[in-house]
Amino acid sequence: MASYILKRLLLMIPTLLGVLLVTFMVTQFVPGGPVEQMVAQLQGRDAGGETAAASGAGYRGRQGVDEQRIAEIRALYGFDKPAHERFLQMLGQFARFDLGKSFYQHKDVWQLVKEKLPVSISLGLWTFFLSYLIAVPLGVAKAVRAGTRFDFITTLFVLVGYAIPGFVLGVALLVIFGGQLQWFPLRGLTSSNWEQLSLGGKIVDYLWHITLPVTAMVFGSFAVTAMLTKNAFLEEIRKQYVLTARAKGLAERRVLWKHVFRNALIPIITGFPAAFIGAFFTGSLLIETLFSLDGLGLLSYESIIRRDYPVVLGTLYLFTLIGLVTKLISDLSYVLVDPRVKFD
Repeated sequence: MASYILKRLLLMIPTLLGVLLVTFMVTQFVPGGPVEQMVAQLQGRDAGGETAAASGAGYRGRQGVDEQRIAEIRALYGFDKPAHERFLQMLGQFARFDLGKSFYQHKDVWQLVKEKLPVSISLGLWTFFLSYLIAVPLGVAKAVRAGTRFDFITTLFVLVGYAIPGFVLGVALLVIFGGQLQWFPLRGLTSSNWEQLSLGGKIVDYLWHITLPVTAMVFGSFAVTAMLTKNAFLEEIRKQYVLTARAKGLAERRVLWKHVFRNALIPIITGFPAAFIGAFFTGSLLIETLFSLDGLGLLSYESIIRRDYPVVLGTLYLFTLIGLVTKLISDLSYVLVDPRVKFD
């Protein structure tokens, strides 16, 4: 086990380097970089249509901005250094867990992540808990009643939920319950007078605002877990030890919940670490944009559009590292849940 963990930890290093290297190389050839955008702002126009690379010279429309000012702008953003030197400098910062500073928001990337994280935590945790609270009991019920009308109707319901994109459902919820019926607010996570509300009023106000976006995200996210639970239960129910337990005269409820349930939930439980940790960094761009929620999804999108490379690369490094560690924890949880699993 120790050698397996050490091997996986060592494999994280080239994986991180590969992800960062590919992303860094792409940013060097994407048009409309920070230097171009600053030049365009000095000229009072938009840099979105430029075709020069962010790292190179020869910007179109640079007439009116002298060479000295161009050099100062390049030095301000660090583009006066060769690409390989900037990449090595970035790796040195990341090794110290220094994610850099935003070009445009003039804040550390860590600070931006902390500011946006509460919104993503709210969406992610509610989606995680509600999805599992709905999916696991529904999957068990479908397995016990496999082939019945209940199984057929719920399968249609699950497939419809899986097929409808979350943002499409979000638009429908906004139009019906936010616009026509006006039962729920159209934007934000809290009301403008939230600070003046009592504790109970704050809780009600928060739940009132979070209902529609969480519903849009949960409706399709529980489908895979529900079907996985059903199939795992069906597979266990057909095994010999279940027939033996029934032949001994054990009650059906005891057979299902004491014997089948533990073994059938192994693939579900081992997915808990990744799903739970991922909930803290879940950023649904379309849902956040639709409901005007300023979370990590919107931060990533705006950073890419504005070519805010420290935010793009810093958050990519952080989320990739968390994803690799979480994947390792998920694999190790197999051993904790099922001692028969070996990594030899």
